[in-house]
Amino acid sequence: MNPSTLVLLSCDAGSAELARAELLAACPAAQLFDSPGEGVLLADLGRPLAELALLWRQAPPIFVRHLAPVQVIVPLGGHAGDPAFLARTLPPLLPPLEADRRFSVQTRLCVELPYKPFDINTTLSAALAGEAGPPLDVRSPEQIVSVLCGLLPSGPQAGAWVADGFKLGKGRLAALAGLSLAADNLSNWAGGMRRFAREEGQVSRSEFKLLEALEVFGLELPARGVALDLGAAPGGWTRLLRQRDQYVTAVDPGELDPRLASDRGIRHLHITAEHYLEEGPDRFDLIVNDMRMDARDSARLMVAYARFLYPHGWALLTLKLPEQERAPIIEQALAILRRAYRVEGARQLFHNRSEITVLLRLPSARA
Repeated sequence: MNPSTLVLLSCDAGSAELARAELLAACPAAQLFDSPGEGVLLADLGRPLAELALLWRQAPPIFVRHLAPVQVIVPLGGHAGDPAFLARTLPPLLPPLEADRRFSVQTRLCVELPYKPFDINTTLSAALAGEAGPPLDVRSPEQIVSVLCGLLPSGPQAGAWVADGFKLGKGRLAALAGLSLAADNLSNWAGGMRRFAREEGQVSRSEFKLLEALEVFGLELPARGVALDLGAAPGGWTRLLRQRDQYVTAVDPGELDPRLASDRGIRHLHITAEHYLEEGPDRFDLIVNDMRMDARDSARLMVAYARFLYPHGWALLTLKLPEQERAPIIEQALAILRRAYRVEGARQLFHNRSEITVLLRLPSARA
C-alpha cells in the first residue's frame, strides 16, 4: 500500500469540531486543511494511515466514522464523462491492488453532479478488475478504493497533492482517491454511511440505530433472552428485539404501535422507567434505552438499573447531546455510567443525530 499521509476523515456535519479534536489528540502533528465537503475533514497526518488505524481499532473514536487515504487527486469536468475518465485515469496512478484480496470501489459526491456514486463504482471497478484482477465484493471487501468528488481545498500546498501532468486551481472540482485495507477504514461503508433497507412492518426509523449498533459493536443476542426496553414507545426497538427471539418488557406510558399488541412475547408496562424502579424490576439479559432526556439523567437512570442486569448481560443506550458544550456533557455522562458499568464502546453512528450510542457491561462481565 502507498504510505501517503494525506487522509479524509468522515463524521456527522454537526460534530466536525469534535472529530477534529479526536484527530489532534491521536496525531498532535496533523495538519488540517479546508474541508472538501460537509462532514469531511482533510488532513496530513504526518504518519501512515495504518498507524492511526491501528490505534483507533484498539480504542475507536466517538465521532470519526471513517478513514480513507488520498494518494491521487485528478480534475473533473463536472459532466457525464467523468466516470469514464476516472476509469481510464486512476488505475495506473493508484497503488496496485493485491490480487488475492477481495476489493470494492466506494464513491462519495460532495457536490451536485450529473451522475451517481454507482456510476463511478461500476466503471472504475471494471477497469481495476480487468480480466485477471482481484475479485469484486462490495459487501465484504478486504481492500477498498475510496473516491471523493468535491472541491479542492485552498492553500499553497494544494498543487503538491495533484497527480503529475494535471494542473488544478483552488476550489476546482476534483476526485480525491486512495487505496487502503478495509480494516484501516474504521467502517466497510463509504464514509461510514451504513444504510439499511426499510422493512415491511417497520415501526420507526429509530430501528436503524439499533441495527447499526448491533453491527458496529458486534453484539450477539442470547437465545430466547429477556430484554428491557426503556422508553419503548412507539416500539421500534421492541419490534427488532422480538424479531430476534427476545422476550421484551417495554416500559413507556405512551402507546406501542398497534401491530405489536397481539405479540405475547411483549409485556407493555404503561409507566415511566422511574416508576418501574420503584416496583422492583425483574432481571434481564439486556437493557436498551433510547429515551429523550438529558445525557446525565439518562446515565443516572441506567446506573440505577445496573443491579437488574444479569452478570453476562449488556446494556445499550443513546445519550442525547446539546448543541453546544458537547464534550463536557459526554465526559460527565460517561463518568456517571462508570460508577456501575464498564464502558465498552461509545460511537456516533451514522443513524445517530445529536446523540451517541454507548455499549455497557457490568464490571464482573468477561472482557
